[in-house]
Amino acid sequence: MSPLEIALIVMVIMFLIGMPIYMSLCIAAAVTLLTGDILPLSIIHNSLFDGLNLFPLLAIPCFVVAGTLMEFGNITNQIIDVVKQLVGRTYGGLGITTILACTFFAAISGSGPGTVAAVGTILIPSMIHNGYSKEYAAAAASSGGTIGILIPPSNPMIIYAILGNLSVTAMFTAGFMPGFIVAFAMVTTAYFLARKGGFRGDPNAKFHLGHFLTSCRKSFFALMTPFIILGSIYSGYATPVEASVVAILYALFVGLVINRSLRFVHIYKALLEGAMICGTVLLIVGASTLFGKILTFEEAPQKLTSLVLGISRNPEVVLMMIIGVLYILGMFMETLSTIIILVPVLLPMILELGIDPIHFGIILVVTNNVAMLTPPLGVNLFVSSRLSGTSVEKVSVAVLPYIAALTLCIIFFTYFPKIILWLPHLLGYGL
Repeated sequence: MSPLEIALIVMVIMFLIGMPIYMSLCIAAAVTLLTGDILPLSIIHNSLFDGLNLFPLLAIPCFVVAGTLMEFGNITNQIIDVVKQLVGRTYGGLGITTILACTFFAAISGSGPGTVAAVGTILIPSMIHNGYSKEYAAAAASSGGTIGILIPPSNPMIIYAILGNLSVTAMFTAGFMPGFIVAFAMVTTAYFLARKGGFRGDPNAKFHLGHFLTSCRKSFFALMTPFIILGSIYSGYATPVEASVVAILYALFVGLVINRSLRFVHIYKALLEGAMICGTVLLIVGASTLFGKILTFEEAPQKLTSLVLGISRNPEVVLMMIIGVLYILGMFMETLSTIIILVPVLLPMILELGIDPIHFGIILVVTNNVAMLTPPLGVNLFVSSRLSGTSVEKVSVAVLPYIAALTLCIIFFTYFPKIILWLPHLLGYGL
């Protein structure tokens, strides 16, 4: 049995018995090194350190801390109040408000479940109070939360850019158009589901220009948040890591000085959340770096490329095959784990086919949006289920129309890459 076969078999066995992802990768790598005698054992600690010693990874916990501070600092409430005045009276107005608020908050947090929790905590009870079904409310929040990893800043995009040796800013730039297209698809789905269910808008959410402008003035600092964060990146004044620190400082300023709703206990909770996310990501990245070196030494990417190209050399067909695999894996693996494990193996094949790595990265991230909505591991489902007080099974059925809309978007992005690439190429990124 070859070392590659040993590594893959041990990894699958570890997954099946419920071992955490990072432990599965480390054990598979250790067993392979001990039995195969292919590389010195010193590669274990060297690889783990190499995986952790990546400067761009600092952006992930910082954006999580910033998003949590903004939630506690009343910024989320102010964003929702402004959006609600625009669409609150239409069919499914509160559901549409939820998705649009998620879109806006996505430009702050970079996390899908974090976006669902921040927006859903406020709007799911509001929808239920106004006569919406619990299933509709939970499905709208779950689906809106998927935009959190697509519109920059995005934690999965940061990981993909690091693994693919790409510019993080390039990935962020490429995410804009797909993010707004997915948001439009979600809003349209929410509207038609609301018409079918007879869920009317909030009668109290009347639009008055004077009141709207007053709300915008009161929420000025909250509404400026994404422009300050993303503007600092695209203007060249800050790298994504520096912008994540700017986001924390701005959240502290707005929460403590402007809104005066942030307390020291909130700051502690935000730092704790950032530390938890940081620990999780670093463990998986370090372990995957070790496992990836074994795959590279055993020429796994080249063997996979030969296998796939023996079936088809059509880039669109290959992308659709990868999407099918991601749909299945997404049911059982967390988004960051999927990206970390698959990118080192798939990217060489993608480059050989002439597919722009930025295009593939966005396809990968959008497809992982579906993973957040598919049981048994759909994290957004569990968050919205808890907030709405309904079962995960009922929410899983309610999100099916949104999954169908997402699938159509994925197919559209696959066959029309210029939708993704025109803005990055305009700014000089990509092939």
